[in-house]
Amino acid sequence: MAQMRNTGIISSPFIPAGNSVARVMLTVILALVPGIAAYAYMYGWGVVLNIVIAGASGWVFELAMLLLLSRPLKPFILDFSALLTAILFALALPPLVSWWVPVVGMFFAIVVAKHLYGGLGYNAFNPAMAAYAVILVSFPREMSIWISPYEIAPVHLGFLETANYVFTHRLPELLNIDVLSTATPLDYLRTEVRLHHGIHDTSHAAVFGMLGGKGMEWVNLCFLAGGLFLYYRKIISWHIPVALLLSLFVISSFFHLLSPDRYAGSLIHIFGGAGILGAFFIATDPVTAATTPLGKIIYGAGIGIITYAIRAWGGYPDGVAFAVILMGLTVPLLDQYTQPRVYGQSRRNET
Repeated sequence: MAQMRNTGIISSPFIPAGNSVARVMLTVILALVPGIAAYAYMYGWGVVLNIVIAGASGWVFELAMLLLLSRPLKPFILDFSALLTAILFALALPPLVSWWVPVVGMFFAIVVAKHLYGGLGYNAFNPAMAAYAVILVSFPREMSIWISPYEIAPVHLGFLETANYVFTHRLPELLNIDVLSTATPLDYLRTEVRLHHGIHDTSHAAVFGMLGGKGMEWVNLCFLAGGLFLYYRKIISWHIPVALLLSLFVISSFFHLLSPDRYAGSLIHIFGGAGILGAFFIATDPVTAATTPLGKIIYGAGIGIITYAIRAWGGYPDGVAFAVILMGLTVPLLDQYTQPRVYGQSRRNET
């Protein structure tokens, strides 16, 4: 035994873990880069400013809470979870939103939705989506000003002009926000239907492209590429994205066939809003999502159905955030009743 100790033999496990929280978070952030680049190209510097402001304020709030709770700084600051939360939250904001909106949102995301529940791994709701829901309900005017994408925008603001508006609400002379702003494709359809205009009568409007809304269809294709990269790297499984997008496709196709003039087709719902971003990057949150294979499918399908219900009959043009939060409430139940059978256990022995 003494001879074995001298040789440096150690006990199991012998295979070092290949993943860490920081590595997973950085991989997800890397997968978001193509979508962020396309988003910034289509909608301008405001997208970048939102990410920078949200990221900086998120790290400040993270640091403050760690100090307040007497927790070690280095492992939690460098796990990049706050940065990922900030990016996902910033991507849900209008590009020209006032600077204080991402700050207030990140306060709720980090302080309330994350640390007051115990920190990373203990939060009951996705912090980014919880913050977005609070901001959307609290400041509807700020959250309703969306600008036209690059393809149809009459004016393109430079970095300094964008920053000046974000921080001071001042635009160049002879230019006002009404010139820059436009309705999102989903908001446009929702308004036209409420005015009793048929979908076919409005589908040729300037905001629509080949798959969904101009600008957003390319952004969503880039997010789709990033999501497939996450699947390839085995950061996520196929269950939630496929269940979410398939349920959204099926229910939107059904109602479109039932009443084509009232309900938009499936491609608009998949490529015209936050469906793809939600399917691959938000609903797959390992802390708040279901963990069993069947539970993931039910969880994803539920998000798709609730998203469509909110878009078609609710008070908001998009519903991914609310759907993720609502289905998050079912996760403990789903994980309890969809446990796979233990290896070697027969069905007759199940209770």
